[in-house]
Amino acid sequence: MSNLLQVYKNKDDSNTNITVRKTYLLGVDELYIEPGNNVREIDQTHVEEFRDAYIAGEHVPPLTVQVTGQGVKVIDGHHRWNGAKLAQEAGYAIRLECKDFVGNEADRIAYMVTSSQGRALEPLERAAAYQRLINQGLEPAEIAKKVKRSVADVDHHLALLTTGDELIGMVKRNEVAATTAVALSREHGAKAGTIAAEGLAKAKASGKKKLTRAAAIPQFSATRARRLVELLAGAESFPHGDASALELSQQVEFEVLAILEEYRSSQTKEDA
Repeated sequence: MSNLLQVYKNKDDSNTNITVRKTYLLGVDELYIEPGNNVREIDQTHVEEFRDAYIAGEHVPPLTVQVTGQGVKVIDGHHRWNGAKLAQEAGYAIRLECKDFVGNEADRIAYMVTSSQGRALEPLERAAAYQRLINQGLEPAEIAKKVKRSVADVDHHLALLTTGDELIGMVKRNEVAATTAVALSREHGAKAGTIAAEGLAKAKASGKKKLTRAAAIPQFSATRARRLVELLAGAESFPHGDASALELSQQVEFEVLAILEEYRSSQTKEDA
């Protein structure tokens, strides 16, 4: 049976454009983790999955590392390193496959965000990573290009960090979605946290675990809003002192006033 090494050795005699990209095997203790460097919080279950994979001899993707004055720093692969550490503590000899990272600080952060080997980022983790890139002097459009997301996605996650401690805490505890937290903040400003807490209390009282967007920000019926526009579109305007007024038939006036009362009622419920 052939292998890639043989294909590479015979590349001059074939049409392949195979190349070699080197990786290196290092002992677990030859690598180090920089506190606060990882964009992902450590998930112990995920760590234990890697521990079991190393013990079973399964293939685990190489870690991405950078050689510094302190040694070999893990750039991407924090869960893999922690899993290998546990396997080593269990008595197994582990050597980690590693590859070099090339790039500046902004590239490094973006790489950690986009790495397909790490678990999916939580909204607050992604938001914090975007903020680190802002602190590196990048504009939202530049961040979007680096992390392969839209500018709107970058703006949304940065806005999440400005929603206040109460809403951020609720997002972290999975009591409200990040999108709902941002929408609440835009709708209510400084009062958003208090309104969200009250809404969550009502949701829990009814047996729910999470504050939904529909419950947090009740929306006035689009059908009724459209009907109001239809009713007013046919009205004639006329001077009325220093202002102007609309001439409505009695039937139309009653319907317009009813819709306006429905709207006021929906806003009162929202603020209650």
